[in-house]
Amino acid sequence: MLGPRAKAGDQHRGGRAGAEDEAALVRRVASGDPRAFEDLYRLYHPRLKRFLINILRRPHLVEEALDDTMMVVWRRPESYTGASKVSTWIFAIAYRTALKALSRLDEPQEDLLADQRPSLDAGPEQALGQRQLQKLLLNAMDKLTSPHRVVVDLTYYHDAGYREIAEIMNCPVGTVKTRMFHARQKLKDLLHGELEDWL
Repeated sequence: MLGPRAKAGDQHRGGRAGAEDEAALVRRVASGDPRAFEDLYRLYHPRLKRFLINILRRPHLVEEALDDTMMVVWRRPESYTGASKVSTWIFAIAYRTALKALSRLDEPQEDLLADQRPSLDAGPEQALGQRQLQKLLLNAMDKLTSPHRVVVDLTYYHDAGYREIAEIMNCPVGTVKTRMFHARQKLKDLLHGELEDWL
């Protein structure tokens, strides 16, 4: 039903679609338009992949969780009511899917290859300093708990506000603020002041 799988590096034609364009795509998916679904899949694949890696920490589970997320989008587009942004709706589905995947694991295992994994958004045009900053932060994030990684990822990589994060994680805004506070403190300790101003 998903059709040809989009590559992680694929980009949506003309860059990231606006909120109205995304809502229009969802409406077209609801009417059974497979091309609209493929456009939505390509648009969200790279964003969801990085988001799910930060939650699952197990690359072999990421593609499955990503496809499961987009299958919900394909099968239940009417569950998008327009009360939030399309991105909030899709990231909430992805978050619940990732939690289910984690709950099926018998025992948690650390991703031993995390240090060697390149940043998914790294491109040849990026400055060396930016890549170093990304690597420092990603390595430190490996040591956070899953809920703390989620709030940091959504804040710094997806420009989500506390209310949107609370909606995605289905928790009070106060809980998101508390998690962010503790995550920042932990990151500052781990980074020994290297990115303290940035955090």
